[in-house]
Amino acid sequence: MSEAMPSCPSCQSVSVVKNGSTRHGKQNYKCRDCGRQFVENPQWQRVSERTQDTYDLLEKLLLEKIPLTGIARVLKISERWLQSYVNHKYEDVTKQVEVEQKTKHRLTIQMDELWSFVDNKGNKQWIWLAIDAETREIVGCYIGDRSGESAQKLWESLPSVYRQCAVIYTDFYTAYPVVLPCKRHRAVGKETGKTNYIDRFNCTLRQRVSRLVRKTLSFSKKLENHIGAIWNFIHHYNASLPARSSFPF
Repeated sequence: MSEAMPSCPSCQSVSVVKNGSTRHGKQNYKCRDCGRQFVENPQWQRVSERTQDTYDLLEKLLLEKIPLTGIARVLKISERWLQSYVNHKYEDVTKQVEVEQKTKHRLTIQMDELWSFVDNKGNKQWIWLAIDAETREIVGCYIGDRSGESAQKLWESLPSVYRQCAVIYTDFYTAYPVVLPCKRHRAVGKETGKTNYIDRFNCTLRQRVSRLVRKTLSFSKKLENHIGAIWNFIHHYNASLPARSSFPF
């Protein structure tokens, strides 16, 4: 009596043959009609066969300090599929700040730059950031080297109302006075507390984005994904803030 073969989970065909074993020792099958390879009672499912709740949870996990391998283990999904999903997601993420519209009045922002790297510590990528001291929104971001050109890109990333009206507090790094309007730029030390909010956000970013932890195995290997992951968190962070914040975060 011949052994009954399982039907194909994709096309439900019964024209199925054995096709070796998986690396876990389970019997592998192949559908002659559609070419799908599969095992019976798989431990890991295709994401397309899961619910919207799985996608929602995946989006939340991408905002936490969890490496992609850890997310794949939690959701029991393929690392290869997850990497492909992340590649497309970070490619499409908006690389421009999305903040509430402001009227022209006295605004205050704080700027700083955060060290990171891609692939190896020799490939340094600095995250230039600007935060609104009143609303706590991230109102500017640029990722590049630590040159004056990158400082200029940060300045250009600000919405026009900030470039026209804001007083800007920074540390004493030499790139800032070359780029920022001298009448509105204030270089200060940490003891003044005038850069506390941006320093605190830098800490938040390192705590929430695993690629930025100083000693990590989750570092980015692809610059586009490094940039996309940071922008993805910034959009989430801004969207989660109240309209006006009267308390420190």
